[in-house]
Amino acid sequence: MTKPIPAKARVVIIGGGVSGCSVAYHLAKLGWTDVVLLERKQLTCGTTWHAAGLIGQLRASQNMTRLAKYSADLYVKLEAETGIATGMRQNGSITVALTEERKEEIYRQASLARAFNVDVREVTPDEVKELYPHLNVSDVKAAVHLPLDGQCDPANIAMALAKGARQNGATMVEGVKVTSVLKKDGRITGVTCEQNGESFTIETENVVNCAGMWGRELARQSGVTVPLHACEHFYIVTEAIPGLSRLPVLRVPDECTYYKEDAGKMLIGAFELKAKPWGMEGIREDFCFDQLPEDFDHFAPILEMAVNRMPMLETAGIHTFFNGPESFTPDDRYYLGEAPELKGYWVAAGYNSIGIVSSGGAGMALAQWMNDGEPPFDLWEVDIRRAQPFQKNRSYLKERVSETLGLLYADHFPYRQIATARGVRRSPIHEQLKARGAVFGEVAGWERANWFARDGQEREYRYSWKRQNWFENQREEHLAVRSGVGLFDMTSFGKIRVEGRDAQAFLQRLCANEMNVDPGRVVYTQMLNARGGIESDLTVTRLSQTAFFLVVPGATLQRDLAWLRKHVRDEFVVITDVTAAESVLCVMGPRARELMQKVSPNDFSNEAHPFATAREIEIGMGLARAHRVTYVGELGWELYVSTDQAAHVFETLELAGADVGLKLCGLHTLDSCRIEKAFRHFGHDITDEDHVLEAGLGFAVKPGKGEFIGREAVLAKRDNGLSRRLVQFRLSDPEPLLFHNEAIVRDGEIVGTITSGNYGHHLGGAIGLGYVACKGESDADVLASAYEIEIAGTRVKAEASLKPMYDPKAERVRA
Repeated sequence: MTKPIPAKARVVIIGGGVSGCSVAYHLAKLGWTDVVLLERKQLTCGTTWHAAGLIGQLRASQNMTRLAKYSADLYVKLEAETGIATGMRQNGSITVALTEERKEEIYRQASLARAFNVDVREVTPDEVKELYPHLNVSDVKAAVHLPLDGQCDPANIAMALAKGARQNGATMVEGVKVTSVLKKDGRITGVTCEQNGESFTIETENVVNCAGMWGRELARQSGVTVPLHACEHFYIVTEAIPGLSRLPVLRVPDECTYYKEDAGKMLIGAFELKAKPWGMEGIREDFCFDQLPEDFDHFAPILEMAVNRMPMLETAGIHTFFNGPESFTPDDRYYLGEAPELKGYWVAAGYNSIGIVSSGGAGMALAQWMNDGEPPFDLWEVDIRRAQPFQKNRSYLKERVSETLGLLYADHFPYRQIATARGVRRSPIHEQLKARGAVFGEVAGWERANWFARDGQEREYRYSWKRQNWFENQREEHLAVRSGVGLFDMTSFGKIRVEGRDAQAFLQRLCANEMNVDPGRVVYTQMLNARGGIESDLTVTRLSQTAFFLVVPGATLQRDLAWLRKHVRDEFVVITDVTAAESVLCVMGPRARELMQKVSPNDFSNEAHPFATAREIEIGMGLARAHRVTYVGELGWELYVSTDQAAHVFETLELAGADVGLKLCGLHTLDSCRIEKAFRHFGHDITDEDHVLEAGLGFAVKPGKGEFIGREAVLAKRDNGLSRRLVQFRLSDPEPLLFHNEAIVRDGEIVGTITSGNYGHHLGGAIGLGYVACKGESDADVLASAYEIEIAGTRVKAEASLKPMYDPKAERVRA
């Protein structure tokens, strides 16, 4: 497809794999006629051509499942639209469990599939044998069958998308290497490229990085963070096996393997627990339809298990032993959206070996996002703004992706922690907490104390779908917060200063709550989009007439910074990330005031320091800014301490705390306390597609203050009524556990899923939050129904409430 390179385009897509072809196809379908796709060699020549082409519809969330189902439906229709055979067939899939823990996992997935309206059926080992006669089922505990899953020809899928894009006016040019992405004043202005030794410049305001395993290096040249790294991915294809009929796709995750029958041959692929990173020093210039050197020793343990699982393989000849590179990300989720560093720089890359099933839906979602200026629904799971700047470090990536490849088929236990590339970001009191028994988890690179081990107790997770080895530790911490006082290290909070002459006016326009408050006031608020959906959940503290201090979750910091900067108009305002400047120590519980009075001469009474206020205090021999707010539902203060004084303040609190029973507490306890109080968690309970009123946060919205983003949507929802409500549930049986994604059953029918869950040690049972449709219903109507929660196929009765079950009047918070 060597052809003239246009001088101007509305968008330039870089990379001609299935991702780039899908983005081009969907933009062209939306009427973007001046779409240009540039491919350095030939379409599909990077990773797409050797993909296995498995099409599984069920994903870990409703929207990811929506995208996968969209891909499957699209690939079925593409052949008729373009005339290119896609090899798409819905022959179904089977996942088998060899352990009781895996059985719990796949049965939970089956409940989730029903909630997402995906056709699914639990099947016995004997039924598996009927569906897959060649399989050794002697040790199979259980299985699930999804009849509408399938497989396809990946290269032809991409070629069909490319043809569809050209039919709708897109230009696709092969043999063109992009040499630079041009920018000015923080936005894209064009690209330069080479074809047959000649240089060209294309003027454009939009670039889409679909460069796959080249994507990180391409982004780095523009100052954009796209953390991904290639790994070697292995499979074998047998010779033709006589009598081999059409079979479902088979997954045996306990043996790290998948099986695909194709044209009478069997493909056996692996997601081994420890992978081999590749391309650390870059990818050679002539890489095109290439494969990597064989490493049979690496694959041999997988093949040995496969022969036992499918005895006919013992006599089958090997036609192809394949090893090819695929790109993986630090959290096994791909990247989509506009990069926060550069306006007009879009990304669709890092597919973690599920690029075929993902790219159809991802291309549609990104095209809609580019066209409308906002995503079509919540895409936070794959949003490029979750990437942390440090994650583009190649040593970090090389170590991390050696683990993430294998995590695709590892047990997806709740609270499972990444083991590799740890310790990058640490609180100043990390070592003190470690010495006192802290067991750490990691979020956005931050090491955070999740729970504290007792003396002599192992400081490791023992994973399970039941009560894990730290359950009693969490209980002790939780009850200490409810009856005494606990200390949390929340240094990982994202912290942003917004200051300047127009800071108040700027935040009034972005925040739904009232920002015109006195210095020292702490305001809980949301930043909304035009639909009334929640883009950010935060507190804003006014420090002075011209300075405000914003606190956001550590995981959303880059997203929140991007949202703020995107909406600066002609205001005189400066936005600064000051996360590393201060540590945060949270003193929480009914004895918090008693502890604070022991370490500070300041007055901590309600009169001197009421709820939702902040002021500077003396503490020990240092200073801190004490914010009287809480995420656990008790009297308490968040202490913002300069990092150089954090260790001193911690030691001062700990020493004085010995007299009042101070308990060091971890993030698991923070979460179990907040869910008893029904405090929302961004990314789970509230997202950019959840209306602020339906999320039950109307108290933090002040339409009377004047214009702000989302105000019209708030007023419209108030006039038209709510379509759904966020409800709190407590299981009547104290034994089962809730995590998230369990099915909500109302009067016998599945109506939604649990958005977040944890164990309420004070309330005596598992607690969850989830949305329930309520169009035209009163609160009494919603609560009059009989509720159950389906957990791995078993339904458990649940009490429902629209008010917090713990301290509904917030009397303890304001004590």
